[in-house]
Parts: sequence; C-alpha cells; structure tokens
Amino acid sequence: MDDQTRIELEAAAFRRLQKHLMEDRPDAQNIDMMNLAGFCRNCLSRWYQEAANERGIEMTKDEGREAFYGMPFDQWKAKYQTDASPEAKAAFKDSHG
Repeated sequence: MDDQTRIELEAAAFRRLQKHLMEDRPDAQNIDMMNLAGFCRNCLSRWYQEAANERGIEMTKDEGREAFYGMPFDQWKAKYQTDASPEAKAAFKDSHG
C-alpha cells in the first residue's frame, strides 16, 4: 500500500470514529470513555489541535474542540452532557488522580 492510500484510509477511519461518537453515540459520556478506554472526545479534539499546531496551523483549544465536535463545546455540553455518577467520578479519580 502506498503512503497516500494509507493516509486516506486513516483519515476515513478517523472520520468514521468522529461520526460514530458525535452522531451515533452522543449518549456515551466522556468520563465513561475515559474510564473505559483512557481517551474521550476532548482528547481527540486536543490531538486534532496539536496536529494542526505541529503543521504550523494556529488553532486554539476551543477551535480544536469546535472542529471535532462540529459545534461550540458549550453547546455540545448543554445538549448532550449529563452529570457524572459518583461511581464514574471515583473511577476517574482512581485512574487519573
């Protein structure tokens, strides 16, 4: 496989993951994703921002989040984010504290 094809396949897989998290499973809470997989939508948006910055494209944290979430982060939180359960908070603290 040539490099360009590999890059296109990786980009397609990323877009599919993004669509899945944003459209198909907006109910999956970031804290639950962090507890289970060690990353969440915020991590993905930060990695997107960092990749842009590494290539000389100025992008703030908020701009990276909006690019990944497809809307301002505050709007996403108001629409989809719920309060984390005490168990989820404790699990996060244990694994990331």
